[in-house]
Amino acid sequence: MDAELERRYANVRAAMAAHGLDALVVSGSEYTGFEGAVTYLTGFQIVHRYAYVVVPGEGDPSVVFPSEARYVGEHATARIEQVFHDRPGEHIADRARGAGWRRLGVYGLDYVMTVRDYRALETLEVVPFDVEFDLARAVKSEAELESVRDSVRINERGFEIFLEHYAPGRTAAEVMAAAEEWFVAEGCGRLTMNMVLTGSDSAARPEFKIARRDEVLGELVLPSLEVAGPGMHWVEVSRAIAAREARLSDDTKRMLEAYVEYFAAARDSMRPGASCHDVHRAVSAGFVRRGYHLGHVTGHSIGMTMIEFPKIGEGVETELAENMVLSMHPHAIAAVGDDCLYMQETWLVTSEGGVPLSRLPMEIFVR
Repeated sequence: MDAELERRYANVRAAMAAHGLDALVVSGSEYTGFEGAVTYLTGFQIVHRYAYVVVPGEGDPSVVFPSEARYVGEHATARIEQVFHDRPGEHIADRARGAGWRRLGVYGLDYVMTVRDYRALETLEVVPFDVEFDLARAVKSEAELESVRDSVRINERGFEIFLEHYAPGRTAAEVMAAAEEWFVAEGCGRLTMNMVLTGSDSAARPEFKIARRDEVLGELVLPSLEVAGPGMHWVEVSRAIAAREARLSDDTKRMLEAYVEYFAAARDSMRPGASCHDVHRAVSAGFVRRGYHLGHVTGHSIGMTMIEFPKIGEGVETELAENMVLSMHPHAIAAVGDDCLYMQETWLVTSEGGVPLSRLPMEIFVR
């Protein structure tokens, strides 16, 4: 392993020891956004199906694939031992019994691990470990931050391309296609999760939509752009776009005022030692005061998995630390549910406060 991978394992094993685990199983699948945990600990990118990284408290880790995945993906990139088995859960259970493991943590227990593999582990004490694993990797190294900044560069330019190709009457598919061409050319591959929020010419509705050919864009569109560059670190950067002739609703205008206030509050509140609850209260105050509620999560840690803990939300007392990376996207919705504003930014926690990683001003772009 190189020094970066050694650092990751040291942090994960420290979390395992703190919670009394004999071993940890880290699950990953090809489901967009859920492949990154395996890459984080192996260097291998899942192309199809799924895999498990088995991390003992002591001894060498291994990555276990279903047998049918032997030729799917570039297996030479994996920097730890690889095992192929018809039923990976049975292999993990056999290894656990042979090593005398009793308490087994699982990252991805609710959303990633297959039912057949979970059933094979039922004789062990299986411990959900999603939050703990994510907190162990929440503080990014300088090598990771370099990858994050590259993803932001790609994402930011993708928004600009979307903006350049936008015009009322064009379809969401043809406008998004121009941005997607850039993302693929820059090495994102299929690691993109890009949608639109549309509605009338004066307001957008809160539902996220796939950018289809039958979705004709009006005078206001909210692109939702989320990508991971070649280093596989996910980021989110986007702004609302309006046509010059658009007459935005009063709610949309007031939501924009709250967005500007959120941006200032994030700069001030995102400091080491601040709780996620306190940051949520600070950035959401302008929306709440104007009578809007937030639909989608206010923000969350982001890394090689699209959505990681901690979340920025009510009652989350986890404290921020320097070099955490957070995706923030208040999903402001009017009381009647007809007006919405949604814009994304990726932030770095520093000793001086929150730093937005893109260069885009917090505004509705007019074209």
